[in-house]
Amino acid sequence: MDTHKVGSDTTVIADSLDVPGIGHVPANAYVLTAAEPVVVDTGLSVEDRDFVAALGGVMDPADVRWIWLTHPDRDHTGGIFDLLDAAPRARVVTTFLGFGIMTTERALPMDRVYFLNPGQSLDVGDRTLHAFRPPLFDNPATVGFYDDRTRICFSSDCFGGPMPSAELAESGHASDLKPEELRRAQLLWATIDSPWVHLVDAEKYRASLAPLAEMNPEIVLCTHLPPAVRMTRQMLDTIAAAPDADPFVGPDQAALEQLLASFEAGGMAAA
Repeated sequence: MDTHKVGSDTTVIADSLDVPGIGHVPANAYVLTAAEPVVVDTGLSVEDRDFVAALGGVMDPADVRWIWLTHPDRDHTGGIFDLLDAAPRARVVTTFLGFGIMTTERALPMDRVYFLNPGQSLDVGDRTLHAFRPPLFDNPATVGFYDDRTRICFSSDCFGGPMPSAELAESGHASDLKPEELRRAQLLWATIDSPWVHLVDAEKYRASLAPLAEMNPEIVLCTHLPPAVRMTRQMLDTIAAAPDADPFVGPDQAALEQLLASFEAGGMAAA
């Protein structure tokens, strides 16, 4: 994990997963040090990660007032219950549906939840966070937001893209890739994470990009992409092409057996 600042008061808690055949997929959480501090998502749900400890390098977890859960998938909820214990005044910003999905594994305490729908806003003391539904998503409870003070958009999974290395995934910027490399990575991610994009009316889908274009954030912070600074128009043009991109087809059993055989052969060679 790597921690670094973006802008004056936003910190990235960066992590990644190596996905064979795909690349290094960033898995970011964020800390917004507003008057009422906001943590955006809580990292991966894998045993060797300690999200609260990583957060402690940025601020005292007890001072967190809001935990904005962009959606309740396991790559966004890893530290949520430990953080609720460490931050007794914090409330989880989610939707009715997001709350319901969480109860299928472990229920969030109802008195610690704050329901917020796309189109609504949250006052965090020194700024207002404007909730919106990103145009690409893999969970129906997804809600991102726009910080009207910093002009930063938190887009959840939308705009994601696998990176060629863990170093770039965790410590780089989206602009470190050549434009065509980034475009390929983002279209690949769009077809993996939002396969429904091939089934919808393409023009209606493209019309759904207009609110983000009008918002025109200076910085886009995505869960699955390094920070993207002054790249919004370029990235919107990329995801506008998602309905026409080749659908993603994952490995089948024969490919899995071949992969396992290569691992076994590599282990024997090392021995």
